[in-house]
Amino acid sequence: MAVAAPAGGSVVPIELKTALSERYLAYALSTITSRSLPDVRDGLKPVQRRLLYAMLQLRLDPASAYKKCARVVGDVIGKYHPHGDVAVYDTLVRLAQGFSQRYPLVDGQGNFGNIDGDNAAAMRYTESRLTAVAAALLEGIDEDTVDFRATYDGSEDEPVVLPAAFPNLLANGSAGIAVGMATSIPPHNAAELFGALAFLLERPADAPPASVDELMAFVRGPDLPTGGVLIEPPAVIAEAYATGRGALRVRARWSVEKLAHGQYQIIVTEIPYQVQKARLIERLAELLAAKKLPLLADLRDESSEDIRLVLVPRSRGVPAELVMEQLFRQSELESRLSLNMNVLDAQGVPRVMGLLELLEAFIAHRLDVLVRRSRFRLGKIDDRLEILEAYLKIFLDIDKVIRIIREEDEPKPVLMATFELNERQAEAVLNLRLRNLRRLEEMALEKERKALAKERRELTALLADPEKRRATLAAAMRDGAETWGQGPLGPRRTELGAAPVLDPALMELPVERYPVTVFCSAKGWVRTVRGHQGDTSEAKYKDGDAERFVIPAQSSDKLLAVATDGRCYLVPVEKLPSGRGQGEPLSILIDLAKGVDLLTLLVHRPDGRVALATRNGRGFVARESEIAAQTRGGKQVVNLETDDRLVIATPVTGDHVAVIGTNNRLLIFPVADLPEMSRGRGVLLQRYKDGKLSDLVTLDVADGLAWPMASGNRIRHEKDLTPWVGKRGQAGRNAPSGFPRDQKFRPVPAEDDKG
Repeated sequence: MAVAAPAGGSVVPIELKTALSERYLAYALSTITSRSLPDVRDGLKPVQRRLLYAMLQLRLDPASAYKKCARVVGDVIGKYHPHGDVAVYDTLVRLAQGFSQRYPLVDGQGNFGNIDGDNAAAMRYTESRLTAVAAALLEGIDEDTVDFRATYDGSEDEPVVLPAAFPNLLANGSAGIAVGMATSIPPHNAAELFGALAFLLERPADAPPASVDELMAFVRGPDLPTGGVLIEPPAVIAEAYATGRGALRVRARWSVEKLAHGQYQIIVTEIPYQVQKARLIERLAELLAAKKLPLLADLRDESSEDIRLVLVPRSRGVPAELVMEQLFRQSELESRLSLNMNVLDAQGVPRVMGLLELLEAFIAHRLDVLVRRSRFRLGKIDDRLEILEAYLKIFLDIDKVIRIIREEDEPKPVLMATFELNERQAEAVLNLRLRNLRRLEEMALEKERKALAKERRELTALLADPEKRRATLAAAMRDGAETWGQGPLGPRRTELGAAPVLDPALMELPVERYPVTVFCSAKGWVRTVRGHQGDTSEAKYKDGDAERFVIPAQSSDKLLAVATDGRCYLVPVEKLPSGRGQGEPLSILIDLAKGVDLLTLLVHRPDGRVALATRNGRGFVARESEIAAQTRGGKQVVNLETDDRLVIATPVTGDHVAVIGTNNRLLIFPVADLPEMSRGRGVLLQRYKDGKLSDLVTLDVADGLAWPMASGNRIRHEKDLTPWVGKRGQAGRNAPSGFPRDQKFRPVPAEDDKG
């Protein structure tokens, strides 16, 4: 269909694929550079930078009075950030939260949320101002230290980046998700960062790049606002710092509080970073109610401004370390701290940097700021020296200056000619107020000129010598380490430690175990009943359904399920539905393909073996630990031909294998003749001319073979099996007289005497 061109324009046909890719790429780049990833120089995203700059424009410095957050948010979205007020206010709130920011950039007054996960009050109720850290980030912004650009509507200017006299990227960390990439940088200790920066600046210019181990002498690891204990070995932390990627484990900090009569309780005083306390307690309560914390009797939240979680052990004889280890494994008292240092470099290109690159990028930015600030100051000094030169020229004849101004119609050219002044100097003399005449003392003017001249020489030397600039910046970093190492924010909060090494067997002992009976029907409905049920005749099933498996087990056991398509599954008994009803379909725990039946369901033995055999007479032995998979999809163990299916999966309990085909041929051979595999088709068990595999069992050949007779009153026991013992893959001989006509091995009742 033709499209009419607009007046004065034209229509250019473009392929939809091309148009979509171009527009999606533009959207992705916008999301990465303008929303989600922080700048390596000041560690801020655009909305954070605009928020701090707007607060500076409102004169909300640390010494000023608070202003309503609604006023701040209004200025941000009106002048700099044309997006929703909710997003801007959420940013402001996070920058004010002491449990989110290691060094908060906003000083909030009012309800700014809490570590339980409660939201902040509405912005009309809260007030804010900048902190000393934010002031350090903005320091010198009006001295041409950074570039500015026009805002979205061109009515204002905003900084491209902040001068950042504080290493905010690593000190406060950052997190964000863009299109196809993400960043996750944990907070660090500022005093440690300043120490590392000073170390890098003081290294000789020809020295090789600093190693991660050298940097970790200063920056020992993340230092989180909520404290906790970092339990990763230094080698793991070093690897993460070297590559810019990694994951570190953080645990809650706890202590033992002694009580009377040898009792004790565990007090948790710090929880991992970004874990909501209310959600943590809710999770612990759920585990306690589900009896998955057998070592814990009770828990209480006695927190006020400080965190205090009380954990009461079930017995005073259980070590506190064992109780906590169980809690660490099952709750967010231990969490993984992601490290993905993906940032925008000075050219706006996103890339993953290691610790050394991040520190070097910050140093390069601060050196650039130092140069620009020095040049700005140099210009100001030159301007002032020029004015002082004029004042010194007119000082000796001030009465003549007054007469010229009073009598001349155009005093500026007369002043310029009389005192040899340029136009700017003459303008400065004309603008001099009468009240300032008394200040024009020659000694004071000379003193100021000498001081400015000295400062000018120092700045000129600084700009001419890169080593002097690095030394100046290194001294500033040393001062920063001393400044930020003091006060309530200074000391390290996150302890560096190691997880206690406990005997694995000791961890298994406290698990509560009780006997259960697992019922599984022919149609796959499963349930558990507490206790071992001797008589199962009263068990009820749905109409048209019947009993299939009845398995005595323990509550801590796992079941090995094998399907006819050759897949194996591992099902924890504790996840099975309990009760005396019909239960629930086993398909809620495992995915059986359409038309596939459950072949075997038995108690999993980690050190056990099973014999697997197909309808076409192929099979092998597999270790249960290698074929069990605790996933819904299970694990494909037996590779089947198109017309084949798995028909046997039985535990290996004897030294020989007995197989019988539908042609009534019986063959017995050693188990050792079967290969042990974790996946495959297996080998030929028995050769058939007209028939298929009917059944397989393992036995001790010395004990013979027994089976109940058809009448059910007698047991037939074939003690000498020599005629049927042969080599794997043979056809075998006809089964003994009286063997079941369906060619199935049948178990002998335990009370039978095999008579």
